[in-house]
Amino acid sequence: MIRFIAIIILFFAVLALSPLLIDEKGYILIAMGETIIELTILSAMIILALFSISAFVIYKALLGTLNISFKAWNVFAFASRKRGIANFNKGLAAYMLEDYQGAEQLFAKSAEPAKRQKSAYLLAAAASAKQQLDSNTNHYLDLLEQETEKSANGDLASLIVKVKLLMNQASAETYKKARKLIDENHKQIGHDTRLLALEIDLCLIENRFESAVDYLIIARKEKSISDEAIKNWETKAYYGAFNHIVTTQDETSLLNYWKSLGRKVKQREIPLFAYCRVLAEQSITEPLIKLISPMLKNQPKANYLKQLRSLPMKQSEPLIALVQKHLHGDNLNPLWLSCLGHLALMSEQWSMAEKAFGSLIKLEGKQYDKQDLQAFAQALTEEGQHQAANEVWVKVQAM
Repeated sequence: MIRFIAIIILFFAVLALSPLLIDEKGYILIAMGETIIELTILSAMIILALFSISAFVIYKALLGTLNISFKAWNVFAFASRKRGIANFNKGLAAYMLEDYQGAEQLFAKSAEPAKRQKSAYLLAAAASAKQQLDSNTNHYLDLLEQETEKSANGDLASLIVKVKLLMNQASAETYKKARKLIDENHKQIGHDTRLLALEIDLCLIENRFESAVDYLIIARKEKSISDEAIKNWETKAYYGAFNHIVTTQDETSLLNYWKSLGRKVKQREIPLFAYCRVLAEQSITEPLIKLISPMLKNQPKANYLKQLRSLPMKQSEPLIALVQKHLHGDNLNPLWLSCLGHLALMSEQWSMAEKAFGSLIKLEGKQYDKQDLQAFAQALTEEGQHQAANEVWVKVQAM
């Protein structure tokens, strides 16, 4: 408005001063082909001023119209987005209330209007997974993949959820898709424990036990991963690795792999007894005896002796001799009696096993467990003492 008033004032000022500034009117001659236009300077200035004012007025009118149109479109667009956001929030509430069918529909409906495609498709996939609708889950994951390809920066959290959803479907196809996603983001494994955990789980599923063992070295350094999770992984990974090597290669390869492991690894209970179990199962007796003998010569942990009794060793005479030396100095030690009984049972020395377990059962304070009673009953059965064996089995059932 101020500009318009200034232009009007300027126009009338020019109109008033023009006759004073010039003594003669002056002429302007414009020739266009056969057409000739003749104007005085004053009239030309007046026409120019009028043209400028008209152009300004038209410009303002058009600008106002555009603003009105833009505001109308803006109201329409934001109304659609508000509905989308409202549906997205309703979907979250439905998901929290375990209405997974309603949540899936709301998330799918809100994805485009709310401009939250990644989050909506991811949550829709999670909701359909809760309903075990694998085809729907894969559909939303495909849509999520399309949205991810559009953006330069990938969302690591979305990647982790996607991998987890694929693995939960537990099929060869989805495992392959999960593997592809992890391999494409392999650099992130060392920076995010969630992705590292999924990598270890997938390696165990794929029977890539040696790779799982390598990743466990990293996992043990992560404080955010629980000891229980580490133990579960190590139990599967180390036994799987040892068994896979000896069955697909040979005994020498297994021994070399064990030697390649770090000293601290070989001293830990889970890797140690996983290796001992594979040696016992494959009847690789000499390395097994050499490995266990130093433990029995000293005073091993009680848990080590309990682990030892579960190994399927068929030739344990050198170990029996070591245990008997300990019993000479303390013939009522429940741990050594139990260990002797189990070793004798594995070597099919039924009488020795029966006497060892008999002495253990007679100790005060019930210093035996269910596994001891089961072994005792087996030894009695092998000796033909069926009535006594049945009495022991009754005790086993009562425990």
